[in-house]
Amino acid sequence: MSEHQEYGVKRTQHPQFQVNPPTFFISAAIILGFAAIGIIFTESASDIFGAIQAGIANYTGWFFILVVNIVLGYSIYLLFSRYGKIRLGGPDQKPEFTTLGWFAMLFSAGMGIGLLFYGVAEPMYHFTSPPTVPPGSPEEAQRAQHAMGLTFLHWGLHPWAVYAVIALGLAYFGFNRGMPLSIRSIFYPLIGNRIYGAPGHAIDILATVATLFGVATSLGLGVSQVNAGLNSVFGLPEGPLVQAVLIAIITAFATISVVVGLDGGIRRLSEMNMIIAGALLLFLLVLGPTIFILEAYIENIGYYVQHFPHLATWAETYTRGDWQNAWTVFYYGWWISWSPFVGMFVARVSKGRTINQFILGVLFVPTLVTFLWMTIMGDSALYIEMFGDGGIAAAVSESVPKALFAFLDNFPLAMVTSILATIVIITFFVTSSDSGSLVIDIITAGGLEDPPTGQRIFWAVTEGVVAAVLLAGGGLTALQTAAITTGLPFAVLLLIVCVGLQKGLKTDPMLAAERGEPAPSMKPAE
Repeated sequence: MSEHQEYGVKRTQHPQFQVNPPTFFISAAIILGFAAIGIIFTESASDIFGAIQAGIANYTGWFFILVVNIVLGYSIYLLFSRYGKIRLGGPDQKPEFTTLGWFAMLFSAGMGIGLLFYGVAEPMYHFTSPPTVPPGSPEEAQRAQHAMGLTFLHWGLHPWAVYAVIALGLAYFGFNRGMPLSIRSIFYPLIGNRIYGAPGHAIDILATVATLFGVATSLGLGVSQVNAGLNSVFGLPEGPLVQAVLIAIITAFATISVVVGLDGGIRRLSEMNMIIAGALLLFLLVLGPTIFILEAYIENIGYYVQHFPHLATWAETYTRGDWQNAWTVFYYGWWISWSPFVGMFVARVSKGRTINQFILGVLFVPTLVTFLWMTIMGDSALYIEMFGDGGIAAAVSESVPKALFAFLDNFPLAMVTSILATIVIITFFVTSSDSGSLVIDIITAGGLEDPPTGQRIFWAVTEGVVAAVLLAGGGLTALQTAAITTGLPFAVLLLIVCVGLQKGLKTDPMLAAERGEPAPSMKPAE
């Protein structure tokens, strides 16, 4: 292939790629097979999941840390490179969604349920049980600040860099090079037309399985917290059976949203999420320790930036601990397994943005909003524990899903805010499920931007089934295991994605024209 040969042609010129039975049927068989095994061996599943998680984390934790740092470095390089002026979709392409609507969908897809599940619990957990001695004296103030630094590490630039690279690769090859909107397309510069054969099927199958388990992890966390909220407000019992029923009900709503479509369903729900979540955060900011929170937001960011090299590369080498297995390694595995879903969704809604705008919008804006979210919730909880009546640490120790509602009990109108929080969790659940179904359907339908609705329904239901099986088979440990198990092989692909994207950008037609070189030819893939 010559240096400026075009990678593929328009999707309508690839009839063999309109329907992709190998990807659909093999992915479905793997996932349903896992669900069947989980149902059959429910009693021993918890021990099995725990052993798998410990093995992967102990032997490959260093690799997860290396990968996310390489991907973050590459994202920042793209921001300042000559490729930043390339517009996704071509020079004349206009953005499909408003900037506010775009940010709302980015945020809802990228974090969602996890922020509510861990917003109070994680800072408090790191405060009471710090994995390392914080810089300075081990006094309460230093432990609190270090706890927020660790929380920012897990929810900051690293996950959004993973999302950004996958999304940019999909958007660039899909909208600028006319290839199918599928993970395999990013590999065309490296393996050529073999993306249409067995290697391409394998890539998309791995992306499909990783996406479904990443989404199922979030749904499992979300439904356990919905159950905790309904228990707190209405006394509904907690347990696997109740959670399975809740999954079924909420999945039904997600299925309706899937049928309605991207603009009518997912966008509106995402914007509603942001409005309700924003109102809840504003309530906590105004009625909570406002000055403390505002000061903490600035100080937390400063601490994160100041200690970033250490936080980003710390691997418990000299302490030989296993704290990161359940935290940092789990998060990185979760973000990576979640990345095909978020990447595909972000690519789908980002047409018309330049690469500069894309990196700034996907990497930095959601990170700052996430930091604000974690500061309002986490530092309010720390304030109550350090200067108020306390009790938050005990609540976190007793039940992570219940921690949010124990925290809200310290504010006026606790019943109202608990109901609002439960509604936000449910709507995040719905948007995660329907967005995930859309993404998986796009992959298994050969990159069609508007894939068959019937397949979307199938994947929405399957996500709910897998989440229920994971909860029944091992709870949080099973969810963490699913995330890092599927995240590990995709972490390898993530590095190759960076190489494929860079090779594609080097031969961009617009940049070639600016250099006075011939534009790449539109040679169809055979």
